[in-house]
Amino acid sequence: MKKMIGILCALAMTAGTVSAMAQDKDQQRMDERLASAALVIREVMATPDRSIPQSILSGAYCVVVVPKYKKGAFVIGAQYGQGVATCRTGHGWSAPVFVRLEGGSFGWQIGGQSTDLILVAMNDHGLQHMLASKVKLGADAAASAGPVGRNSQAATDASMHAEFLTYSRSRGLFAGIDLDGTVLSQNADDTRTEYGANISYNSVLHGDVPPNPNAVNFVHTIARYFTVSRDNH
Repeated sequence: MKKMIGILCALAMTAGTVSAMAQDKDQQRMDERLASAALVIREVMATPDRSIPQSILSGAYCVVVVPKYKKGAFVIGAQYGQGVATCRTGHGWSAPVFVRLEGGSFGWQIGGQSTDLILVAMNDHGLQHMLASKVKLGADAAASAGPVGRNSQAATDASMHAEFLTYSRSRGLFAGIDLDGTVLSQNADDTRTEYGANISYNSVLHGDVPPNPNAVNFVHTIARYFTVSRDNH
């Protein structure tokens, strides 16, 4: 009996160790995703003539960044990516939630390359869709390729007609992209791991939950570039 108890205890300890190691690995992946998302924003904004226009930055309600969105195109294109999202609140930008982006082919991908994607919610409808657990771009929410550079008129027109503006960066080229049919949904498991409890997606994006230390750089990076212009006050 004592031998059996010892074996059971050893098995329990092993299971606990494996579970802790898996959780640590998940946390490391999330830390890397947050760091990569912040880097994508900094690199995109490093070239003002080819970056997101100021009128889009100042009018954004929410921002989604999906680093290294995977694409494979043979007969039928398939896409899948993991990213992070934050929304503007009355006291700055919210702590991030973790999201998935999935969809079919959007036409121009070749081989198995990966692309960085940025989605910007431009009005309250876009915000409400972000607060929902799942949204299909082009069906549940109007989306269009976002303008780049200093063309303020194009930026104004785009922000007036789309709930989401979408951008891609591949091989150094940053441009608007059509993501119609792509599904944006919450990654509840990663968000739960990040905050250690079943905290709702809405409460995080409303700013009710402070960012963890691993997310501070990402939130500060968004706040640095997505500032409200004086004209919006």
